Amino acid sequence: MTLPPFQRLLEEHSPALHRFCVAQAGPHHGPDCFQEAVLAALRAYPTLTDASNLKGWLFTIAHRKVIDHHRRASRTTAVADASAVISASGGGGVALAPAPPEVAADHHVWAAVQRLPEAQRSAVALRYLADLAYAEIAVALGCSEAAARQRVRAGLTTLRQEVTP
Repeated sequence: MTLPPFQRLLEEHSPALHRFCVAQAGPHHGPDCFQEAVLAALRAYPTLTDASNLKGWLFTIAHRKVIDHHRRASRTTAVADASAVISASGGGGVALAPAPPEVAADHHVWAAVQRLPEAQRSAVALRYLADLAYAEIAVALGCSEAAARQRVRAGLTTLRQEVTP
């Protein structure tokens, strides 16, 4: 089995991978998740034994890095809540940068996406931000293709109920 050069793989998929990480982890932590995913993929690439779905393989790594980020963030919720209270009270908290233009334009939609259950949120983001096929979503999420379709469908159903035009 011959793998393409890692740089070519990255050039082909990094824009969608970056969009996915930013959409899942937010504009402040998404680039970090993207970087962690690329580094993990680079480390694992020489030992890869199956090159049949490299795009799905990359998104699986990115998905896991985003999950790791959310786990770390949930452990530090108290600190984040305290910072938000300080900021809201004018006590010199950290100011948040505005969302990227592509996210800010549809802020209400992406806010609703963020409220979806994790499995649905990931599936919707992989489908519409990363433009993955359902088979690739299944690989990234570690589920069947039918389950990937169901997660996207359920997420879209919830979004249609929450987001009014």
